[in-house]
Amino acid sequence: MHPRSHTDVSSHFGADETTYCYDGVFTNTSPSGGLPYDEIKCFSVSASSSEKGVVFTKLHASPPSGDNVGVIYRKGYVIPGLWDGHGHLLQYGEFLHSTDLFGCTERSCILDRLAEYLARNPEAGTRSNWLRGVGWDQNVLGETPTAAILEGDERLKGRYIMLDRVDVHCTWVSQGILDLLPGEVEDVPGGEIVRQPGMGVFCDNAMDLVIRLWEKPGTERKKEFVRSAMRELNRVGIVGMHDAGVVPRDLRMFEEMAGEDEGWKVRVYAMVECEERNTFCPGKAPWVERRDGMLVVRSVKLFADGALGSWGSALIDPYTDRPSTSGSLLINATALTSVAKSWALQGYQVNIHAIGDLANRHAISAIISALSAVCPDSPESLAECQSRHRFRVEHSQIISPPDQLLMHKHGILPSIQPTHATSDSSYAELRLGPKRIASSAYRMKSIVGLNPVLGSDFPVEPPSPFEGIYAAVTRRSPKTGKGPEGWEEGWHTEEALSLEEAVRGFTVAVGNGSFMEDKVGVIREGAWADWVVLDQELGGYDVEQLRTMEVMETWVGGRIVYERIAEEKEDL
Repeated sequence: MHPRSHTDVSSHFGADETTYCYDGVFTNTSPSGGLPYDEIKCFSVSASSSEKGVVFTKLHASPPSGDNVGVIYRKGYVIPGLWDGHGHLLQYGEFLHSTDLFGCTERSCILDRLAEYLARNPEAGTRSNWLRGVGWDQNVLGETPTAAILEGDERLKGRYIMLDRVDVHCTWVSQGILDLLPGEVEDVPGGEIVRQPGMGVFCDNAMDLVIRLWEKPGTERKKEFVRSAMRELNRVGIVGMHDAGVVPRDLRMFEEMAGEDEGWKVRVYAMVECEERNTFCPGKAPWVERRDGMLVVRSVKLFADGALGSWGSALIDPYTDRPSTSGSLLINATALTSVAKSWALQGYQVNIHAIGDLANRHAISAIISALSAVCPDSPESLAECQSRHRFRVEHSQIISPPDQLLMHKHGILPSIQPTHATSDSSYAELRLGPKRIASSAYRMKSIVGLNPVLGSDFPVEPPSPFEGIYAAVTRRSPKTGKGPEGWEEGWHTEEALSLEEAVRGFTVAVGNGSFMEDKVGVIREGAWADWVVLDQELGGYDVEQLRTMEVMETWVGGRIVYERIAEEKEDL
């Protein structure tokens, strides 16, 4: 399924601007942030792409009149274009071209899906073309994956297979890949090699041992991944995203595609990730600020720890269900502070991945030190300094109460994925115990004053912002409509957001987190002409309908990049 090709507003009537009228238009500009639709029914969009991009030029309560005014009437209710505040574009595209293991609850499901993929793609699984997949979870499977499980299936025997865990912080490999490693595989600082009940799984920094052996896709293949990912993002109403970690060579490819390729249909605010993670590589990192807003690179991604599901997030106190460990720091506190300062002084926004409460403590401390470095003359007003630099903690998942106070004091931006709370709720209390969950974990309502950036972390979670809004409002799984056992009506609903707060998190808050609050998430004069069309007012939907929401149209820069009717016609 492919949405129809771009339609530029300049193709209508030959006018300098085109006016679109719908059943209703929600501008998202009310100071109260309320959801009721305004009196606006129409808006005008500039026809020609200038260096500033196509923007909204006028808002109208009713269709304007005049011989030189071109008006297009369309059905539906408009909301501003939605953004994902934390996703992974290339990885999502690769996921769309690999084996989907999400939802598998037993090994036979995984083995069957891999075999089915091989039947359709017999060239996969060779030394130069590894079979890739993503989505397994030992918490669901009830067993630890091993290379022997893959080798024991005759359909997969002898294949080179690398499967990413659901959170992409561990990878499970086949015997063929293990055989490429040296005879004695030593432990890796900041990582884990799972050796019992057998070899096959590598987590966090240890993943580098096998990833460096993988012959990565070439540029043309990666471009195909990007185009596929953008088509799917447009389909769920996404007009822009924050790409949370892109290596310099791929950023250069992005820059080329954004300037030349018609397949570039999503605005991307990308964070630099050095080839060697957690290092300082300004000479290799491009700084990009396209005036049309289709690609911006002015931030960096650092990593403090791993993920909760694989016991890799770094905790102050040991795991409740594995007291022998407190997780892993991928970088020590001193080094994290040093590299954060270096990037901050170079002018980059600093964004630090932190899930465990120890990792969040180190990230917050590093950010405060970086703020002191870039604003040395006003240490007493770091919050004002932060309002200009907008350093972020990506995930902000488990934060001790004292560190939550520090975030509020200095205005440090949390970047949160609401569906992580609902996906993790089935095992999070086992990992952390009820006290840490109640006081420290998966905060949303208690930190809404910090203007949190909301996203999904796709492909770890589905990219639909409506699923994220549902999870934020109900604290229930978008997949099932329920909370975990014992919490069926919603997991810790005291941390749920209102619908208005959740919508703000996927619109203007994402704009604020990328210095584009005047351009994205709103419909007003001068903002980029991005909008999404629904079949009724957003506030009129029953909350359960958000789980399976389908958009009617998605527009980016005054061009229609997805239309449901066109897709349905293609399927006939």
